[in-house]
Amino acid sequence: MRPENQSSVSQFLLLGLPIPPGQQGVFFTLFLGMYLTTVLGNLLIILLIRLDSRLHTPMYFFLSHLAFSDISLSSVTVPKMLMNMQTWQQSISYGGCILQLYFFIHFAGLDNFLLAVMAYDRYVAICHPLHYSTIMSQALCTLLVAGSWMVVCVHALIHTLLLVRLMRPENQSSVSQFLLLGLPIPPGQQGVFFTLFLGMYLTTVLGNLLIILLIRLDSRLHTPMYFFLSHLAFSDISLSSVIVPKMLMNMQSKHQFISYMGCISQLYFYILFVGLDNFLLAVMAYDRYVAICQPLHYTTIMREGLCVLLVAGSWIISCVHDLLHILLLVRLSFGADNIITHFFCDLAALLKLSCSDISLNELVIFTEGGMIFFLPFGIILGSYIRIGTIILRVPSTKRLFKAFSTCGSHLAVVFLYYGTAASVYFFSSSWGSKDIIASVMYTVVTPMLNPFIYSLRNRDIKQALEMCVNRVKFFNWNH
Repeated sequence: MRPENQSSVSQFLLLGLPIPPGQQGVFFTLFLGMYLTTVLGNLLIILLIRLDSRLHTPMYFFLSHLAFSDISLSSVTVPKMLMNMQTWQQSISYGGCILQLYFFIHFAGLDNFLLAVMAYDRYVAICHPLHYSTIMSQALCTLLVAGSWMVVCVHALIHTLLLVRLMRPENQSSVSQFLLLGLPIPPGQQGVFFTLFLGMYLTTVLGNLLIILLIRLDSRLHTPMYFFLSHLAFSDISLSSVIVPKMLMNMQSKHQFISYMGCISQLYFYILFVGLDNFLLAVMAYDRYVAICQPLHYTTIMREGLCVLLVAGSWIISCVHDLLHILLLVRLSFGADNIITHFFCDLAALLKLSCSDISLNELVIFTEGGMIFFLPFGIILGSYIRIGTIILRVPSTKRLFKAFSTCGSHLAVVFLYYGTAASVYFFSSSWGSKDIIASVMYTVVTPMLNPFIYSLRNRDIKQALEMCVNRVKFFNWNH
């Protein structure tokens, strides 16, 4: 977020290795051989592990990811170094430098975590051999690798954003904070709206926490559908917590400013959890499709490892998608206008404040963002079209009513969520009150409705809630 009048650097000069004059050819051949050995050797390890079923164990699963990380780490730095050895053009662009640094931190951190995970795997194998297969289950292995990816992604992002902040000259007149105008509330009604949104937020948090708690406590709910539902509930809590508390504070305070880093952080987690919601809704729709259209193969298809992989993949894709938009945003310049006509730091609202060329940002939103937006929606729509086709093949009033009661609410929320989001980011030419209201629908209202729509109307959840209440009553009666 750099103003146009700054004298910022557009590229850097890489001096390279301290190679004696006339020996560039020898060192080029040496490092090229090392790089090819790294890539081909690690690719061979990955290929052998994939092809040989005897190597489908936790140790080799972690080793394959370590091999991929080593290939990526070398590919981030060595090709550019080799190019510089053979050319006089040893400069690297500002954007290229930032990207190289991000991926270097990312894969270096991933190597650290994978080495730790592999050490833990060896500890379990040697110290607890009888319980090895139970402890190092496929789900835990996938979760450990996915967790490593997520932690290093956030770690690399934090350091990259801090560096971007430092790389701006001291004499610039950059914006240090933004003013959030908030919701278009009529004068004198702040108290009513504060109470309303506080109640909605508490309902969202408590309702979704209750869902997570019930799923954890009742073993009958340890199924793929409720596994995905627990992650959706966590995502909804996080999405609301990123936005609503700050909005409530602004309603009760005249200080409606948010700092530069606070704005970037809020936007980062907002994009992350919105994207995660998109993918989890698609995963849940696919789960319902398999359950209804292929019931005999349901347990085989929706095995524990695949469920963890689907959730982990949703997290990873959302992180990468989030990172792309944040890095494109921080390169923009902002002038004296720091008023955001919104109740949180929204990407569209920030782009309208920028005095830089935002054509690249808009292109990425309509291409990559559109793909991330419509791909899950297409999966949801395709799954339910297929479900409807299967049900209509054998018409039955009872079966049709049951399917409609199960899928109708889900589809209503999907259309509400995607419809309001699309109206803001794809079909809106000017930012106004209607867009703010639409944002309230998919950031505040939809997370609040999810516990009711997905769970509280569900017989299994009701039984789990009754069992939990009876346990509490029994415990109190004995004491």
